[in-house]
Formats: sequence, structure tokens, C-alpha cells
Amino acid sequence: MAQAAELLTPARASETKLIAGVCFAHLVSHYYILILAPLFAFIRADFGVSYTELSLALTVFNLVSAVLQTPVGFFIDRTGARINLIGGLLLGSAAIAIAGTVHSFWVFIAMFAVMGLANTVYHPADYTLLSERVSPRRMTQVFSFHTCSGMIGSAIAPVTLLFMQSAVGWRGAFLCSALLGVVAALFLVAQGEAPIVHPAHPSKPRSAAAASAPSDGWQLLLSPPILLNLLFFVVLSMVGGGLNQYLVVGLGALYGTPPALANTALTGLLTMSAIGVLLGGALASRTVRHNLVACAGLVVTGSASTFIAFVDPGALLLVLIASLSGFASGMTMPSRDMIVRSVTPAGSFGKVFGFVTTGFHIGGMVAPLIFAQFLDHGYPRGVFLYVAACALVAIATVAFGMSGRRTA
Repeated sequence: MAQAAELLTPARASETKLIAGVCFAHLVSHYYILILAPLFAFIRADFGVSYTELSLALTVFNLVSAVLQTPVGFFIDRTGARINLIGGLLLGSAAIAIAGTVHSFWVFIAMFAVMGLANTVYHPADYTLLSERVSPRRMTQVFSFHTCSGMIGSAIAPVTLLFMQSAVGWRGAFLCSALLGVVAALFLVAQGEAPIVHPAHPSKPRSAAAASAPSDGWQLLLSPPILLNLLFFVVLSMVGGGLNQYLVVGLGALYGTPPALANTALTGLLTMSAIGVLLGGALASRTVRHNLVACAGLVVTGSASTFIAFVDPGALLLVLIASLSGFASGMTMPSRDMIVRSVTPAGSFGKVFGFVTTGFHIGGMVAPLIFAQFLDHGYPRGVFLYVAACALVAIATVAFGMSGRRTA
């Protein structure tokens, strides 16, 4: 009864609204990250460019995000997370609307750069809001919801974008997608400012190890444990990005897989990733061997990619293998976050997470050009083999570089 009464308090209701708003924003961010992948072939044909030329959009998106995400994180600490999150949603929506309206390839590329700037606010702002304004007792569960919401955004992107493309073309799909960010921004505006219930910078450190760690901004971010996590995220981004962005075109070039079937496999991969995140969150709360969980998931993902590289699995098996790969990769994500947390001093989680997730953008900046070269030079099998090789490197990074670390 006491727990039920607590759930009905105004403070808890405000907290729940905040969680919903932040998760909605995270869903939008992942939807926008994946907006090009299902429409790649249509946009390439419209502009009459090569895979490499169109992949420049992904490169500039990730370049801008990689360079600016950490400075934006410092800016958010000084100016407030909520207003920056709302601004990022509106900026990303505007960029997508312009990209879908203006008939210019270079404007299209420029708008992906603007989307990269908008993308820089999500992780620093999301984790700051959740750290400051959510009860510590709910933090592990809320972080799992946050990650899952992003995966849901990725999962619904292919099917909804293809549906809109069939109805109103890829430009119409972009314009409709732009409305999603506006709705998320209005939702955050309408709910108002949630009260601070847990200061992001507590006076006492979490442990003696955290107390002895560098605490100054850049000194902390450039310390060996944090840089090792950055490297891990770089390689991890090539694994996920390769499958998320190039599964459809890679299967089409390698086996002539119809786009509808390939997008079904991609939807299965992304949907099971979201389910894997939720189950992985429960697993992460019951073990301290987060490195083993991460390695196991990467082994499955790498094996699945290798299998697809050499065997045309057919319709049913393709969807099953892709879904298994997504489930395994999703299971690793909560443990991935706990690996970061284990080397982070108290009060610095948002800053550190914003920095190490820059690795996703570094990998995302380089990987599209590599994958596009495989496709442009008639070697689509290389897409899947490269994903498997990156999974092996990520396994080595976790197994040997982080094996001795424990969560504080």
C-alpha cells in the first residue's frame, strides 16, 4: 500500500512524465539516425550518385557529432539539459524537413551535418536529466528503459519509412518524419520542469577508487580507462552501424534479396535488439561480470554476420538469424553501460558517457566509407566480414582491456 501511495504522489508523477519525455526524445534520436538506411536506394537513384557519395551524408553526420558532442555536454552542464534537448529536437526536425524539400544533393549533405549537431544534445541531456531528477532506486531500470526506447525508434524506422515512401515518396517520408521531433519537443515543453531529486554532483564519491580517479573535466576524459571505453565504442559502432545501415543494400547486392525481405530482416534485428535490452538490464542487475556478457553477445553477432557472408539463408532463416543477432547485441547494451559506469567517478557519469559515446560517431564517420567501398567495388561480402572482424576486435578490447575491472 505504501508503494502504491508513493506512485500516486505528485513528485513521482512528475518523475514518470520526465522519464516518458526523455525516452520519447531518445526514440526520435534513433529514428533520425536510421532515416537514410531504408531509403538509401531511392535517394541514391533520385540524385544519381554512387554509394560512396551518398554515404558522405552519414560521414558528415557522425563527424559533426564526434567533434561537438563533448563540448555540447559541457555547454549543457552550464545552461541546462531540458532546454537544450528541446532545441536539439526542433533543430533535427528542421534539418530533415529541408533535406526532403530542397532538390539539391549538397543541401541534403549539409542538412545531415545539421542533424549531426542536433544529435549531440541527446546523450548528455538525457543522462543529466535522468541523473538529477529520477530517484536513485529506479536508476538502473530507467536507464534500461532509455536504451530500449532508442532501440524501438530504430526498429520502427524501416517499416514506417518504407510505408511512407510507397505512399508519398522519400521526400514525403522525410517531411512526415520531421513532425515526430516537433511532437517530442512539444511534449517536453508541456510537461514543465521536473524537480531535482538527486543532485548530479554528490558530495561523496562512490568508492575509494572513484575518489582517487581524475576529477577535472578533460583530465578525467583523457585518462586510460575512459579512453579504452572510447575505443570500445568506436569498434562497437562499426558492428552495429554495418548491420543497421548496410544490411538491406548488402543483402541485395550479395544475394539479390528483395528490399521488402531485407527490410523485414532489419526490422526483426532492431525489434529483438529492443527486447534484448530489457532482458539485458535484468541480467546486468544480477552480475558483476559485465565483460563476459558483452563478449558473449558480440560472439553471437559476429558469428551471424559471418554466416550471412557465405550462405544465402533464405527468407525465414535470414529473419531468424538477423533477429538472433539483434537480440544478442541488445543483451550486451546494459552491460556496456555498466562497464562505463565501473570506471567513472561519482558525479561524472553524464560527462563520461557523453564522451565515450562519441566513439559511436567516430566509428560511424569512418565505417560508411569502408562499407560503401565494398559495395562500389563489387564485394558486398566484405560488408558482413568486416562486421565480424570488428566484433572480434571489440571482444578483445573487453576481454583483455577491461577484464580486471569491477563495478563500484
